[in-house]
Amino acid sequence: MSESSSRLFRVRIRGPLACFTRPEMKVERVSYEVMTPSAARGVLEAILWKPAIVWRIHEIVVLSPIQWTSFRRNEINERQSIGKKDYCADTDRAQRNTVALRDVDYVVTASFQMTSKATDADNVRKFEEMFERRLAKGQTHHQPYLGCREFAADVSIAEPALCPPPALAAVDRPLGMLLYDLDYSDAGNRPLFFAARLQHGVLRVPSREELSQRMGVAP
Repeated sequence: MSESSSRLFRVRIRGPLACFTRPEMKVERVSYEVMTPSAARGVLEAILWKPAIVWRIHEIVVLSPIQWTSFRRNEINERQSIGKKDYCADTDRAQRNTVALRDVDYVVTASFQMTSKATDADNVRKFEEMFERRLAKGQTHHQPYLGCREFAADVSIAEPALCPPPALAAVDRPLGMLLYDLDYSDAGNRPLFFAARLQHGVLRVPSREELSQRMGVAP
């Protein structure tokens, strides 16, 4: 571990419903089979977000069988834009089908790195203690969620003995291209994908540097 990187944290994230929407599905919401790294990062940022740190997801352990459910929801077609005063959500609704995951349970292993926005008063140990305290007390900046804001996440410290059930521990198969995160360095917020594989119930996540090397672009 370098002076700019924290130790590894293991965080348990679970909930009755989750939808990590596949971006290629434009009309209906269809979830990926497992939690995406960007969704995991969002949960951790709900507990602790500071300009001085950036979260890095190392692996996601799947603790419960992958189960699906589908239902219809009322959604609005457009977001209200700034300065548009005559917008009425009641006249802009549409029913859309959602294919979601149910009874999800994950253990996320993650660490954070200090960014260029860190000041002399910032250090790794300070933020490690802050995250540990907030996680233990259940303190968050906002409600953590599982892909969609209405699907609340229950977040806690992961016990060391937690591991995938036998049915998942025997699985070794590709998951296809999975959303990694958004690249905010470009004006268009370019989405990044990686070839995901579930090995014995564990999704291993490449670093941004590894992903950039595979794609042949600068990190």
